[in-house]
Amino acid sequence: MLLFTPGPTPVPENVRKAMADVTIHHRTPEFEAIFERARALLFRLFKTDEVVMLSSSGTGAMEAAVTNLTATKILTVNAGKFGERFGKIAVAHGIANVELKYAWDTPAKVEDIEAALQADSDIDAIAIQISESAGGLRHPVEKIAAAAKVIRPGIMIIADGITAVGVEPIDVTNIDCLIAGSQKALMLPPGLAILGLSTAAIAKIGSGKGYYLNLASEIKQQRKNTTAYTAATTLIIGLEAILNEIDESGFDALYTVTEKRAKATREALKAIGLHIYPNTPAASMTTIDDANASEIRTMLKTEFGVNVAGGQDHLKGKIFRINQMGLIEPYESAWVVNSVELALHRLGRRDYDATATKIFNEVFFGL
Repeated sequence: MLLFTPGPTPVPENVRKAMADVTIHHRTPEFEAIFERARALLFRLFKTDEVVMLSSSGTGAMEAAVTNLTATKILTVNAGKFGERFGKIAVAHGIANVELKYAWDTPAKVEDIEAALQADSDIDAIAIQISESAGGLRHPVEKIAAAAKVIRPGIMIIADGITAVGVEPIDVTNIDCLIAGSQKALMLPPGLAILGLSTAAIAKIGSGKGYYLNLASEIKQQRKNTTAYTAATTLIIGLEAILNEIDESGFDALYTVTEKRAKATREALKAIGLHIYPNTPAASMTTIDDANASEIRTMLKTEFGVNVAGGQDHLKGKIFRINQMGLIEPYESAWVVNSVELALHRLGRRDYDATATKIFNEVFFGL
């Protein structure tokens, strides 16, 4: 079965082998050396002033960012389940929240952010997804961050990059907190979250808030190559392994091939009459809205050995999402688009003529 869901993504064999080695204690020089090497590679990936690893899912990092970086009021952008989650985190902690809501296929507008900031001087943080994976949407986060900093230089920009880090280059010039999760482009099992922080964010955190998700205590310990609480040792061992593998060819090479594969997949599916759902597609996944989305997903899994994701809430049964994150062989992606075309043939919607595979190869390989 080919796993093409946008997280968890397949874990490469060499990474699985690295994590299968003998378990070591986290309070030892041996693990501290691994932690130090993994941390150094994260700085190269994130290009931020600080990086912090948490033993949690990405939601833990989202909660840590909201609670540690908001003093008065947060502006959250809701264009899907994960933008909605930022608002729910604020409510759970009694943090004042202004929400900008968009359709799940529609990116946030810079002018809407500017208007919200001009209307409310209490807003001191913004939380937004780079790639909103509920619909495969890419927000113009870098432009929003730059515009917000002009209006309010001290504002904290929290960018959920869980389906963007390791997928595409991200300009962190105006981003104060960039969030990643292990089970996406980092190709690890779930359970490790990472935050890239700016110097301004570290100053804002101060002594931190909360207990387990207190970022100040983690920064202090992780600068000494340890953690405040029990580290996700196996995942950090795997993290060093996968980052070393990516680093051999370079992060830019990974971004280039991911974008090329995403474009080839989109063009292949458009060529067989399918519609790309979001107005601004993210490179992390290809999202198709279709009346037969459920039937296509079922057929892909049961007849062609391909597992793709569906939609949630009002999009349940109406979309399917094909992962583009991680190290994916082009022949696997070619089989996926070919399988979609075969499914359309079985549904009586078009005669099979291998158009999807042809277009994928032409775009990906530049034929």
